[in-house]
Amino acid sequence: MSRKLYDITIIGGGPIGMFAGFYAGMRNAKVQIIESLSELGGQVNALYPEKTILDVAGFAGLKGSELINNLQTQLDTMPEVEQRVGTKVTNVIRKDDHFEIETDQATYETKAVILATGNGSFKPRELRADNVDAVAEKFITYSVRDLKKFANQDVIVAGGGDSAVDMALMLEPVANHVSLLHRRNEFRGLENMVDKLKASSVEILTPYLIKQLDEIDGRLQVTAKKLKTDDESTFMADKLVVNYGFISNNKDLESWQIQPALNHHLVEVNSEMETSEPGVFSIGDQATYPGKDTLIVTGFGEAPVAINEIMKRLYPDRRMPIHSTALHK
Repeated sequence: MSRKLYDITIIGGGPIGMFAGFYAGMRNAKVQIIESLSELGGQVNALYPEKTILDVAGFAGLKGSELINNLQTQLDTMPEVEQRVGTKVTNVIRKDDHFEIETDQATYETKAVILATGNGSFKPRELRADNVDAVAEKFITYSVRDLKKFANQDVIVAGGGDSAVDMALMLEPVANHVSLLHRRNEFRGLENMVDKLKASSVEILTPYLIKQLDEIDGRLQVTAKKLKTDDESTFMADKLVVNYGFISNNKDLESWQIQPALNHHLVEVNSEMETSEPGVFSIGDQATYPGKDTLIVTGFGEAPVAINEIMKRLYPDRRMPIHSTALHK
């Protein structure tokens, strides 16, 4: 029995892959989304469901979980788009006029491929400090999935990027006291958010580096060294939220038969979002080109570019969309 031949297979079911699936449905493409996790939503859903996301046009701010729920509702208006979760892609093989997508569940055939896997697999960059293993399970977390678990607690957030600043502000109205500890005096967050941080009740502890962790009377004692001095200070907390970023890799991609050109582990694309492998496109954080900003809103804009280019090649006689109101009545 011959397999179904898809127009487009989207590998990766994070926010960008979900929107790409919806838009491909708008173009009446035969499309499937393949996601290795047990549900769609990617890193936003797995690690930052409570984080307020500010770079989605039309919203003053919405939680990560709300964004994913909205995207799922939007995607579900296109029931023809097949959603495969808990399915890991193990190889992408070029055939004469199509691709074979090998997974741990089955093999599929597709005319074009869109890579929307973010930065590949990811894991938090772990805190390195004396005695960290002894206290990690009880006191340390690398994400905030449920704000209620931090209610009325003293919380230290370690980190200095956008996510660390956002987490500190997110925890402020819930926790008893929030401190933000960073090894530099400057933060790498958006200027407006840093201004809000400085105007908030969050205690800023800089420039400190965590050296040791101990449990004292059922609470966590954090010993930190003030950089460029010999001074050490101790801070007490009920929880330590570590946000040092993530270690990501594309090892799965590197094992596939197709081998799109990479630039610092990111997939290089042209103005149509196509990689060096003809018929293979990449969107979202995984894709790179001159001037690229790795924002969710950027990825949303890349999805229609890739899909419209694919559909123009597959169905050259179809009338192409001119503007959004002409797409779907």
